[in-house]
Amino acid sequence: MDNIQPVQALTKYKLVFLGEQGVGKTSLITRFMYDLFDQHYQATIGIDFLSKTLQIDDNTVRLQLWDTAGQERFRSLIPSYIRDSNVGIIVYNVSEEKSFAKIDTWIKDVKDQRGEDVIIFLVGNKTDLEDKRKVETSTAEKKAAEHGVHFIETSAKSGYNVNTLFQRIARAITVVNTTTQQKDILIVSQKGPDSEQSSSCAC
Repeated sequence: MDNIQPVQALTKYKLVFLGEQGVGKTSLITRFMYDLFDQHYQATIGIDFLSKTLQIDDNTVRLQLWDTAGQERFRSLIPSYIRDSNVGIIVYNVSEEKSFAKIDTWIKDVKDQRGEDVIIFLVGNKTDLEDKRKVETSTAEKKAAEHGVHFIETSAKSGYNVNTLFQRIARAITVVNTTTQQKDILIVSQKGPDSEQSSSCAC
């Protein structure tokens, strides 16, 4: 009888989308999931969830996309979703200064729940509104550098950089995961029985 190799379970990663109401969080997810854009989305109520498998280089990852509501009345729900997330994606509208002004608070919320090592992407959405732009790219780049987070601009309406965003997220996750595994191997090799024997005195 032929040996049947077990199917390896995909590693799942939780992505939480954060930001003020109307910045385009749902639109980004919908463009990525279905390559669609709807001009008349209704506001997200509470939390929505979708997932998609993505092939990046030699790695296959399962991205779990958690879409949070931007309204103040749902804000108390968000920390519990951030707490066990792998990536925080903070979205603002490049044509609205108010949404960008809240970036510091959103980044603080993520780091308070997940620590300094969490992966954070700052996303300037709605670049199709270039003629109404209020937040310059250089300003956002400086903000991202101050906080040590990734930065990219997108347009859910045109599709600009949306796939690139998720590819960059997947690559950042796999790099961190590989680094963590290497650290674990190093710790085991340093503390393993072979290491202890080699350091003992052969008197």
